[in-house]
Amino acid sequence: MDKRVAWILGLSAVVIVAAAITVMVVLSQGGDDGDEPEPDPTPTASEAATPTPTPEGPAANAGQFEADGYPIANVFGMHPDLPVDDAQDEKTLGLSAAPASADGAPVFADPEDAEPVAWLPQEERYGGTVVPVIEQHDAWIRVLLVGRQALPGQGDASQLTGWLRTADVEIDENEMSVEVDLSAQTIEVVDGTGSEAERETIATEFAWGAAATPTPTGRSFVMLTEVTSLDYARGHPIVYLSEQSQTLAGFDGQDVAVTAFHYHDVRSGSISNGCLRVDEAAITRLAELPAGTPIYIS
Repeated sequence: MDKRVAWILGLSAVVIVAAAITVMVVLSQGGDDGDEPEPDPTPTASEAATPTPTPEGPAANAGQFEADGYPIANVFGMHPDLPVDDAQDEKTLGLSAAPASADGAPVFADPEDAEPVAWLPQEERYGGTVVPVIEQHDAWIRVLLVGRQALPGQGDASQLTGWLRTADVEIDENEMSVEVDLSAQTIEVVDGTGSEAERETIATEFAWGAAATPTPTGRSFVMLTEVTSLDYARGHPIVYLSEQSQTLAGFDGQDVAVTAFHYHDVRSGSISNGCLRVDEAAITRLAELPAGTPIYIS
């Protein structure tokens, strides 16, 4: 073999070796189709468990109670352990509550107390069982109540409040209210709250309490509406309120001195024993309001 043939054979061997190396490199990179090996999947963190919400407000009271042994929260009741309303100028929450059970519901002076101090029946001859809510939490509501802490001259006879367990009551919306302005001489039925509220002026002249027997101001609610045989009402309904007189222990032979809206022929100025005397159209409209409707008098 001459030198030229040997050089050609040597060159061919080099080419063959280079081609083999190229094939090995391509194969080691996953083939000639450009595919790359899929990376190992990144482990995903397990979804965190949803935390149980912390109840808002005072802790629940799971005690079992019966009506026997507790004074009834009615218009005749004297409840020295129940607090009087300490925010008379504030609005209620637009909610009404009533006992869910025919057995009624225990009333507490404070949600931290283990034992109730009164009992709210589901039905009561003189009403007061549908009450406005003034404070609301998960397990508790604070409400306005009928009755008094004490008689005038013996203690504070102002509007009472108490606490009910939410498990014991049914709560409904009631955005109706009545606003009485003694100085402006207006009575308005209000539907709604704030600037969106619809206002209906139903009286621009009426009578209210005399200096010795003033009409209680602040917030109260409709306790009972009924037609009575009282002559001055002339057959029109009387709308009784939850708050009683601050100066009279009783009235007309009764042990109560309930404030009310009612018809009267004489109905102008500061002349009554605390009631609000109105005309026929006004008392007819007021009588349409449901029990528990808030009343604001200023």
